[in-house]
Amino acid sequence: MTIPHDVKDLSLAPAGRVRIEWAERQMPVLRRIRERFAKEKPLAGLRISACLHVTTETANLARTLAAGGAQVRLCASNPLSTQDAAAAALVESFGIPVFARHGVDGEGYYRHITAALSHPGGPQVTMDDGADLVSTLHSKLPELLKGIVGGTEETTTGVIRLRSMAAEGALRYPIVAVNDAQTKHLFDNRYGTGQSTLDGILRATNVLLAGQRLVVAGYGWCGRGLAMRARGMGSIVIVTEVDPVRALEAVMDGFEVMPMAQAAPLGDLFITVTGDKHVIRAEHFERMKDGAVVCNSGHFDIEVDIPALEKMALRKSPLRPNVDQYELADGRRVFLLAEGRLVNLAAAEGHPPTVMDMSFANQALCTEWLWRGAGKLPPQVHPVPREIDDGIAKLKLACMGREIDVLTPEQVAYLKSWQEGT
Repeated sequence: MTIPHDVKDLSLAPAGRVRIEWAERQMPVLRRIRERFAKEKPLAGLRISACLHVTTETANLARTLAAGGAQVRLCASNPLSTQDAAAAALVESFGIPVFARHGVDGEGYYRHITAALSHPGGPQVTMDDGADLVSTLHSKLPELLKGIVGGTEETTTGVIRLRSMAAEGALRYPIVAVNDAQTKHLFDNRYGTGQSTLDGILRATNVLLAGQRLVVAGYGWCGRGLAMRARGMGSIVIVTEVDPVRALEAVMDGFEVMPMAQAAPLGDLFITVTGDKHVIRAEHFERMKDGAVVCNSGHFDIEVDIPALEKMALRKSPLRPNVDQYELADGRRVFLLAEGRLVNLAAAEGHPPTVMDMSFANQALCTEWLWRGAGKLPPQVHPVPREIDDGIAKLKLACMGREIDVLTPEQVAYLKSWQEGT
């Protein structure tokens, strides 16, 4: 049987399988879910279209969904995050259709999205990291919407887009905001992004972080984790924010807080993690010191105004993999990493499997929940059910060999009573 695919080289499959199995060793929660899925087949016959970062961790999610009986078609949510060996192994070793090549151009990227949506009979559940499948279905393939029962969304940027669609009445089917699960954003965003972003920067530049003035744009869960990790590496961390509560939190956490215009001449290294557009703009480039390094760890490559930088620069030259030098008219140089794309995935390997274990456990269990309740949810953005979130945390603790207390009947009664005082 020929598996539909568009990957770089199927001969990479053996190496990809080794790496997928290595990641699996650090994903015990997902492994337990896969073992149950293989026995119960709760996703039997379900057609899933997934647009996610094609990595070894994602490969283990795809294997879990397939073990549950689903027919999975996978494409990449970012051209620079695709691990070609993992993509090849999914096709050759596990029989899963994959449409992803590292570095594919814009035309190829959207061709792959269409291929992932091209299930015979149409998709029934979408799985997004950035809402590109949902956007494509609503804008270009509306005829496929009638067969879809629901979807999931992995990242902050996608949830923002989907909530905007829902607010305007444009969203046609229910989406579960996996990103907002506590076992996702408290761990994946904080510990995963915090570590993997610095990993990408170090692989790309080999700079010493100790003593560097490092500017973190955005103090959400990703920004919190990044600032925490950078300080641990010896950096002098400055935070920029637009939300007064988050800005206050950053101050109370011991970081300098100021507008980007004030941070621009001070910073040695700038990292955006906001989910918004043009956080670093021409007026900031104009004030940066010679040799400033700029990168992004938000989902889309729009947080840094790259067209403005291109316009300001006399010349652009690649210095090493994932490092481009922009020489400005006054002789200053600004270094942009990974073309402004997610530096943690473009220049490194993304989040460690240990944190993706929880994120992808949410994806698998929310897909099961959606399929069992098909047709019962309105077309809105829905939270991850608390029982799924808590269940994943308990399972993760068990896998780590940790135990916790359980409320006594007396304590349960006390917490439910308004009549019992001190």
